[in-house]
Amino acid sequence: MNDERWMQRALDLAEEAAGFGEVPVGAVVVLDGQIIGEGCNRPISLCDPTAHAEIQAIRDAARRLGNYRLPGSALYVTIEPCTMCAGALVHARVENLIYGAREPRSGAVVSAAELLNNPELNHRVAVRGGVLAAECAAVVQKFFVQRRKTRNTEAAIDND
Repeated sequence: MNDERWMQRALDLAEEAAGFGEVPVGAVVVLDGQIIGEGCNRPISLCDPTAHAEIQAIRDAARRLGNYRLPGSALYVTIEPCTMCAGALVHARVENLIYGAREPRSGAVVSAAELLNNPELNHRVAVRGGVLAAECAAVVQKFFVQRRKTRNTEAAIDND
């Protein structure tokens, strides 16, 4: 039941990212039943290629705790993490990753790669996927449908 609660907060943050014109991905870090970090995609608006939702949430949690390591924590994210974000989970010592929808092109956990299964890693992250998957996928799909409509409208205006 709590998985859905935390993922719903991540979905709220994904909607916030969409409001910034960003791909709508949201993430929260939870420790001992409390949100200790939140983030949404901001690479475009912050001019920072590392400002993915997961990184933003991990940074927020680390700042709040005063520690770059987050043992015992869980990260909830609406979309399967990329390579960079999967690496950040290991470095931050996040215990659990819970994601909503798969990312078939750049998902580095189960889709395009399985980075967290590398036996050479010095930390293991337990993974659960599919929490509110339909809702998480719908937010991204809606964003790209709207983006395509806007681009098509702009192209039609330019052609007039």
